[in-house]
Amino acid sequence: MPFTIIRQDITKMKADAIVNAANTGLKMGGGVCGAIFRVAGAEKLQAACDKLAPIRTGEAVITPGFDLPAKFIIHAAGPVYSRQNARQCEKLLRSAYIESLRLAVENKCESIAFPLISSGIYGYPKDEALQVAAAAIRDFLANNDIDVTLVVFDKSSFIINRTLLGEVESYINEHYVDMHQVSRGKPHDAERHIMSEDKERFSLYNEPVHEVMLAPGKAPSSLNGLIGSLDEPFSEMLLRLIDAKGMTDAEVYKRANIDRKLFSKIRSNKGYVPGKRTAIALAIALKLSLDETEEFLKRAGYALSHAVKSDVIVEYFIANGKYDIFEINEVLFEFDQPLLGCCDNRGGISQVGNG
Repeated sequence: MPFTIIRQDITKMKADAIVNAANTGLKMGGGVCGAIFRVAGAEKLQAACDKLAPIRTGEAVITPGFDLPAKFIIHAAGPVYSRQNARQCEKLLRSAYIESLRLAVENKCESIAFPLISSGIYGYPKDEALQVAAAAIRDFLANNDIDVTLVVFDKSSFIINRTLLGEVESYINEHYVDMHQVSRGKPHDAERHIMSEDKERFSLYNEPVHEVMLAPGKAPSSLNGLIGSLDEPFSEMLLRLIDAKGMTDAEVYKRANIDRKLFSKIRSNKGYVPGKRTAIALAIALKLSLDETEEFLKRAGYALSHAVKSDVIVEYFIANGKYDIFEINEVLFEFDQPLLGCCDNRGGISQVGNG
């Protein structure tokens, strides 16, 4: 099941369970905790919590969601950050995520939404808190199926690795072509060349996405052995590539951050081609090179474009041999770009405003 990140008020999430960043006494607090209590019904929720309190740091318990859209509230006690005990804090924070996920699965939840635990008044550095959260969730999803959402209220509460962000920004500055700026005046010779080179890519990206049948054609000889002929249906090509890479179906759809049901749909329907971001996610999962990715996407009627910022970001990761889709999605989220994989809704998961 997929893991995604959105900007939203967690009390409005319609997941089966939402997670409350709780104190060990399970008392109504401020911030996200206070908001959850107020919307759920403070008196009812506090009564339910009192029966389960106290809990230890790193533990989690579950109560009904009461007046919330979510069926359950999982109360997880994260650590108060101490730089002198950073390793122990990381262990306890990881435990809070794993215990929450375990409770969700035990209660037959198909979806769960987390805040960034301990990153508020508990003082856990936001970039480190995100790394712990992503690692714990990724490890749990390797052996379990549940739809996980990390909910951040605003961008100030979401900070990724500054070194990585700087590298991506440099790559964007070097490769991204802002077509709005190009169109304001008469293009220079260099711009004409870029626009001519990418003309087909722009039209492929901007057309509405539908289920498409693959058109016949001829692939470059250097990639024929891996990619195959253009007459080959997308689903058959995908399965052949999985075998060629020595991977399993489960390994691929989990690495692509897509739902098992969607993967089954692609697998069983020879005439079906997924949305562009799902196709890119599958290329990431298969660890295709940049040239291989271009040919793989072309078979589905898509292309990476230097006029699309999200495509440039993806290109950076592939060109540098970085195939962790969760890390890619963190960067895409930072740049307000749609995420890869998740759900094939003909456009993927976009960030949701606080509305």
